Amino acid sequence: MLPGADEYDVDVTVSDRDVDAALSVTPDDVQPADELTFARNVFLPLTTACRYTCTYCTFFDPPGEATLMDDDDVDAVLDRGRDAGCTEALFTFGDDPDDRYTEIHRQLDDWGYDGVHDYLAAVCEHTLDAGVLPHSNPGDQTREELAAVAPYNASMGVMLETTADVDAHAGPRQKSPAQRVRTIDTAGELRVPFTTGILVGVGEDWRDRAESLLVIRDLHERHGHVQEVIVQPVVENDRWQGGSPDVETMRRVTAMARAVLPDEVSVQVPPNLAPVRDLLECGIDDLGGVSPVTDDHINPEYEWPALRELEAIASDAGVPLRERLPVHERYLPAEFRRDDYDGTPAPGDDWLDDPVLDALRDDGPAGDRYRRVIRGDAVVAP
Repeated sequence: MLPGADEYDVDVTVSDRDVDAALSVTPDDVQPADELTFARNVFLPLTTACRYTCTYCTFFDPPGEATLMDDDDVDAVLDRGRDAGCTEALFTFGDDPDDRYTEIHRQLDDWGYDGVHDYLAAVCEHTLDAGVLPHSNPGDQTREELAAVAPYNASMGVMLETTADVDAHAGPRQKSPAQRVRTIDTAGELRVPFTTGILVGVGEDWRDRAESLLVIRDLHERHGHVQEVIVQPVVENDRWQGGSPDVETMRRVTAMARAVLPDEVSVQVPPNLAPVRDLLECGIDDLGGVSPVTDDHINPEYEWPALRELEAIASDAGVPLRERLPVHERYLPAEFRRDDYDGTPAPGDDWLDDPVLDALRDDGPAGDRYRRVIRGDAVVAP
């Protein structure tokens, strides 16, 4: 039983047979991908506040020290990203940051917002107008919060991390695996193209990893909304001295992800955190969002590789490197897909709301940039 399943009304089960099959997977059981993709993004940590205090996370600041980006802060970063050809604005912040941070809540109230999700929706709407596609990862959200923000996002996401109760999540406000699953399931019900993933090395065991991937598979099979699954190692930082998974562990768990997940779901590893070259034969086909202009604010000690380095990684694998939008092509209406698109279209044509569709149809520089990326005409590393 998933911890907290009753509290969050979560209905997911995985069979012992499926778990055993997943545990038997080795890198020899999967095939390398025939291309690698990435999104050119700009990273905006809307606030460094978070209700949780996970022991591996350096992103959150304690109450009294957390910051909140204002309009000028956002515009300055968007300008840099747009000038660098970025098509994705990655917005992230901790779960319910105005829940225990009175200064953050007071600032939002002074600006005329009911809360951080209300502010996020307004910022994402502005970001579309500024010529960049938002991809928001704001932690767990209720159905109402998701429904308010999703129309202004090309895609959204939240890391499942693990279905296990681990000490790294412990504390007076312990993160609940069931709440994470509820958020991912709700995103599917609302038809939001979604990114999730597992965090490797935070106290989970191999069975936990298999179960986590199988739960994600089950949620995708219900709704068809999971576009990519990140296999991310925990890394050493100022708050985490518990070690990182070794290369063989990452090879095995990455191969497990590729074997467990449907073919249309991308398997992603972050190139600034994982030994990508050692994982190329394990089925990865995506390198996630990589920024030419901003830090990885979740893992600031680990710099993004230069885009030319990504080209070298793909060259070593003997496959092309292709830039993509933050929303994968199968979730785009037919009018935006490549003429020779040979992937699996998502069922239905209603995954994106009018604000995002209007941005894609823009006849100015932003719309032209989006369409060049879709067609494959964008230059990776000019």
